Amino acid sequence: MPSGKIKKLVTDRGFGFVESDNGELFFHHSEVQGTTFEDLQEGQTIEFEIGQGRKGPCATSVRLVEE
Repeated sequence: MPSGKIKKLVTDRGFGFVESDNGELFFHHSEVQGTTFEDLQEGQTIEFEIGQGRKGPCATSVRLVEE
């Protein structure tokens, strides 16, 4: 499962971006599992799957990695 760090969160719009080996990927708050979108912070490590969004590849099934 790919992992990466949260690069940017746009909390008022409910989405963010993750920086990973696959480049920068968009993720939507509805894809966050095991925690709430509001509890995420920039710089945290997440695991995700790669799906296909309307504008190209995106992160799905986003889960926070316990450090």
